[in-house]
Parts: sequence; structure tokens; C-alpha cells
Amino acid sequence: MTTHSPAHIALSHSPTAGIVAIAHGERYPWAQTALKIAGFQPREDGAFRLPVSASETVRDVAGDLFRLARRHQAVVTVSSRGFLGDAAEQIAARLPGRWSAQLEIYSHPIWQHDLVALLWDDGELIRAVTEQQIPFAAVLTNHAGIELLLAERPGHPSDYLVAAFAPEGFDDNYDAAHAPRSLAVPGSSRLAASAIGEQFLPTYHRALHARCLADVAYGLASLRDEHEALQVVRESGRYSDAALLAPGSLPELERQFDDLARYKLRHYFFYAPTLLDQCRPAQTPWPQDAAALERLRTALDQCSAVLAQRATAVTPGTAVTADAKAGRGPQLLPVVDALLADGDVLLRQARAAAPPPPHTKSGPEHDVPALPPARPAPAGATPAGATPPRR
Repeated sequence: MTTHSPAHIALSHSPTAGIVAIAHGERYPWAQTALKIAGFQPREDGAFRLPVSASETVRDVAGDLFRLARRHQAVVTVSSRGFLGDAAEQIAARLPGRWSAQLEIYSHPIWQHDLVALLWDDGELIRAVTEQQIPFAAVLTNHAGIELLLAERPGHPSDYLVAAFAPEGFDDNYDAAHAPRSLAVPGSSRLAASAIGEQFLPTYHRALHARCLADVAYGLASLRDEHEALQVVRESGRYSDAALLAPGSLPELERQFDDLARYKLRHYFFYAPTLLDQCRPAQTPWPQDAAALERLRTALDQCSAVLAQRATAVTPGTAVTADAKAGRGPQLLPVVDALLADGDVLLRQARAAAPPPPHTKSGPEHDVPALPPARPAPAGATPAGATPPRR
């Protein structure tokens, strides 16, 4: 990431807030000082604002700020876009369901790197966050588990990039095999909302379904392998290398299996109930799977109760209670048995229930033009608006 000045001020216009300024860079407090002296007022989201009359423009009132910024070694950039916070709210209002938008500011360049571990993306936005400076963005949330990041697209005068945050329960946010790629959307809030609602969100739901299915499939296969290995030890009295089992060691092996099963049930089957809710066996060639799915639902409900009970029975820094130790195996064994017996039915039905691929409705209200690739900024280029306007 290249920074040509330790302090920057990004200016944009808002019909409701006036001139909005965002200070960023390694010495962003210098830029904030210039803004305060120039009369800009701090906002709750970390930006600054300067009210203007309807006839005034950014350059009409920014002359003093350019001089103050130069004194505080800050570079001023005047954006050709409107204020991102306004655009995000307009897009959120057009998305299906109940969405809201919140501006986020990453004043110091290092702050944006927190996004790398949170974004579930294998596309342009994660590369921009990693390789370029993204001093601000907006989070769109539907208040039902989906959060998206909306940022200005580097190298374009008006386009935006949208990507998804990793959902709750994902341990590995770098799952490029299933991650939905960030989407470039037009600057128009109407077209951007259409692209997000008709292209990105369906892609997101398909990716989430595929990731959840892969997690359950992996958890089921590894649980079955461990269970079969334990059964061999129980029946033969020998380890896998044919060594005899030491007297009294079987209970310890069973406790180890229980710990492993508890981990896999908590992590790899986190979204199994969601997959179950999506299954429609009557609409598949295997309607008889309904009974197996109902058994699985009962087992997973029991699993949730057992894990919740044991989480309250053990507190950090204390020993496991005798009651918790005594109840671990018998409580989880029915869950493991049900998963091993009917887990493949869940996988089969979940594959059949995969969400349909995204499609774009035809007509002028929904047509979203294909966007060209981003143009890299020339090295050492002077930001627009870095030179004060002529009087």
C-alpha cells in the first residue's frame, strides 16, 4: 500500500449533511486538526461535516481548508461521487426485506486490515482491502445474519464493490473454494440495489449452502471414521497397530471420542438445522426420507440441549464437574448414532435443496450494465483536488 502523504482529507457532498470530510492516513490527526480549525463539525460516525447553502459547492467553501491542510501537511481530495453514507442508505432502502446501512471509517491504514479476517470473499474487494487504502466503507445488514461491505471501487469514478462478511459459525473465513466473489455495481443506487438483490445475494445464498453442506459432509465422514476406529478397539481389544489395549484404558478412549464428537457437533454441524429447514423431501425422488430427517432433527435438538447444558456446567479456569464427566458419553451417543445412521440422507436432500442460481429480470428497471475492470491509478499520481481552486 503506497501513501504519498501522511495525512489526507477526502471531501464529498451530501444533500442533507453538506460537505462531508473524512480524515485518514498515518498522521490522520493532523488532517482532523485542519478540519476543526476550518469549522468542520465532527459526526458520530467519525466523519466531519460543514453545512452549506443549496447554491454552494465543495470548491466554493473549501479554499480555507486547502490552505489549512497545506499548513498541516495534509492532502485534500475532492470526490466526484456523492457521500458514500448517503449512497449506502439509498441502496439499503431498495434491497428486499429490512436493511440498514452504517458508515465505517478506517482512518489509519492499518485499521482496514481487520477486514481481511472478516470478509468472506475471493474477489476484487478483498484484494483492494489487502493491497490498497480503503479509508471508509459502509456495512449493509438485514438484521437476520447477513452483513455486506460496500466500498468505492478503486480506479473508477462512480462504481462500488460489494462483498459479504463471513456468517456466524465459520471458523475459516479464507474458504476460497466456496466464498462468493465480490461484485462491482454501478454508482446508481437503483442499479446497485438491483445488482445486489438479483445477482449477489442469490450467489451468496448458494455459496452459504455449499459451504454448510461441505462442513456437514466433512464432519460426518470424520465422525464415522473415528467411531469405526473406536468400535474396532472395543471389539478386538487392540489398537490400530495391533498392540493390546492396556487394562482400564477403554474409558479414556471413549472420553477422547466424546470430546472429539462434541467438537465436531459444535463446529461442523452448526448449520445442519438450517440445511434441514431447507429440505423438501416430498419434492424430490426420495419422499421416504422425511422420516429420517425428522429423526435427525430430534437428534440435533438433543445435541443443542446437551452442549448448552455442558457449557453452563463448566466455567473457564475450573475443573469439569463429576456430573458433567459422568453424563458426557450416554448423552451424546444417541446423537452420534442418529447422524451416522441418517446423515447421508441429509446430504442427499440438502444437495437437492440447493438454492437456484441468480437470474436477472429483464426490463429497464432491472438491467444492470456489465462493468469494465478497474483501472489502476498511475504510480505517484496527485489526487484530484489536491491543488486549491483558483480565485
